[in-house]
Amino acid sequence: MAQNVDELFDVRNAYFTGNYQTCINEAQKIKVTEPALALEKDVLMYRSYLALRKYRVIMDDIKPSSPELLHPLRQLAQFLTNPGQRDAIVADLDTKMSGSFDPANYVLLIVAATIYLHVNQPESALKVLHSSDHLECVALKIQALLSMNRPDLAKKELKTMMERDEDATITQLAQAWTSLALGGEKIQEAFYIYQEMIDKHGGTAVVLNGQSVAFILQGKYPEAEAALSEALEKDPNNPETLVNLIVLSQLTGKQPEVSNRYLSQLKDMDPNHPYVTSMAQKDADFDRMCKQYAVSA
Repeated sequence: MAQNVDELFDVRNAYFTGNYQTCINEAQKIKVTEPALALEKDVLMYRSYLALRKYRVIMDDIKPSSPELLHPLRQLAQFLTNPGQRDAIVADLDTKMSGSFDPANYVLLIVAATIYLHVNQPESALKVLHSSDHLECVALKIQALLSMNRPDLAKKELKTMMERDEDATITQLAQAWTSLALGGEKIQEAFYIYQEMIDKHGGTAVVLNGQSVAFILQGKYPEAEAALSEALEKDPNNPETLVNLIVLSQLTGKQPEVSNRYLSQLKDMDPNHPYVTSMAQKDADFDRMCKQYAVSA
């Protein structure tokens, strides 16, 4: 009896491990006959373009006549390229997700949750993901719960993923995220997961950043620095690498100008990155407190 072959195995793994250009190349190369698979292949390809910040490709390719499954990716591209319109886009999303929508459109749920997480609304992300059992939607639930410091609830969602497909790359990544959040002996488990991915698929900025966090939590700062240096070489435009380098430089007591240089690079690369906006808010709060308690001359 012939076994079913996952025609998108390489494309899917390339996307989830951060091999975005490989994902695009494979997606353009392989031919799939089943329409649903062909559409999923296009979803992964366009999401890789988004990850590489090639937003114009999305805006030019995805039109009103394109399949409904692809439309949310255009909205995500608009969100990422138009910081001044983000409030309006989120408000439009609120209206759409509170009304009637096709719950089978997993791309819509992923995009909605991604936007909500970007604007620090994990509760809204969980609300839109609640009805879906799509494996990546469950992984996003875990991200939302971890952002709310609820690794206990994340463990329950992870159990669901592992019962469904414990060998899937996205399940392995979710296990690593949860293990890092749980801490203790689980940190080493996360390290092994990332190392196995590096051995199988090669080191990418995505995987190396995950591994660097495991090193940082274990106090293995030289190893973390080596992983982040490699991540920076692999992808100089990955903002998470710069965030982790900022944290590491502070933990290792490097001169302030070192972390300031990384922060300047991050601001140039992504001035609306959550870390940048959070730091700006903290600076504003500090200045306000200083003024409030300043002693009058």
